[in-house]
Amino acid sequence: MNSLGFSTAPEDTRIVVAMSGGVDSSVTAALLKDQGYDVVGITLQLYDHGVAVQKKGACCAGQDIHDARRVAEAIGIPHYVLDYENRFQDSVMEEFADSYLRGETPVPCVRCNQTVKFRDLLETSKDLGAVAMATGHYIRREGGETGARLYRGANSIKDQSYFLFATTQDQADFLRFPLGGLTKDETRALADKYNLAVAAKPESQDICFVPNGNYASVIERIRPGAGREGDIVDLAGNVMGRHNGIINYTIGQRRGLGIATGSPLYVVRLDPTGNKVVVGPPEALQISKVTLREMNWIGDTALSVEGSKVSVKVRSTQEPLQATVYGAANNWAEVHLDNPEGGVSPGQACVMYDGDRLLGGGWIAGTEAPVIV
Repeated sequence: MNSLGFSTAPEDTRIVVAMSGGVDSSVTAALLKDQGYDVVGITLQLYDHGVAVQKKGACCAGQDIHDARRVAEAIGIPHYVLDYENRFQDSVMEEFADSYLRGETPVPCVRCNQTVKFRDLLETSKDLGAVAMATGHYIRREGGETGARLYRGANSIKDQSYFLFATTQDQADFLRFPLGGLTKDETRALADKYNLAVAAKPESQDICFVPNGNYASVIERIRPGAGREGDIVDLAGNVMGRHNGIINYTIGQRRGLGIATGSPLYVVRLDPTGNKVVVGPPEALQISKVTLREMNWIGDTALSVEGSKVSVKVRSTQEPLQATVYGAANNWAEVHLDNPEGGVSPGQACVMYDGDRLLGGGWIAGTEAPVIV
């Protein structure tokens, strides 16, 4: 059995490595090549870096494609660049813009993994005769009798399991994550060991197609007229001020509202139908129930209406919260939090765990406040 779990010798085991041009995927390719595998590097061109202005640290555009090619040449593996711009535009960028127009706060990196990378690129890997596709994500994978299991990365600071909640069982069986047990410092040390030109390259930014963090400008370009002005209202519907487009606001936001009151107000809801930003006191942000769509579940037993105790993350950076998840028809689910949580926004992901094990998750479609008895 080789290090990736196959019975063949490494030189007879073809692995496609998704190379973004960053340190993590470059080390993944070098590490597998060093272990003797038949490695093929593939880089995706996902957007036109002349239209979506490239910024330092963006992935899958000009400089990063060049960096991936240089690494592939240095370690001696074949490298291909695939033009996935149209797929990325349809599956990620347009969905990103439409999500903001629905009053949501999307996570485009998850959608990219869910569609372009772990669906389209994975199928291309199979077409190339690969038995697995490897990436530089910090998540651990272990084989199991009923299929592969996914776990949080060994280094909690770099753990990327939240962004991979939509990984299906079939995809998990095909994928490999060689860096899951490493820290970032250990990865950079390997980059130095292999003399990779990207060893000191800065971290890539989460959203590659958003220049300078200006979400609104990208949304306006994709959906002209998206920044339509409207009213800022309180919970009773009283007009408190004006906004410059709901795409500029997120749940839990306090700064930049332009409202002078004696106590702090936060964005508690976005009303795309009425084109209103609803504000209220901090306690109005508390929710106890979350409704999920596109639920993906990779636990050992099926998700049922009776409910399962889980821990959940409704933001990538938070510690898991205790909750119960109830399955529903058509890949919907409902999560009841043991304790109310603030600042939960539709469009974000609710990701589920059993200890360190990733069980899946879904997209937040709606929230409910605690019932006051």
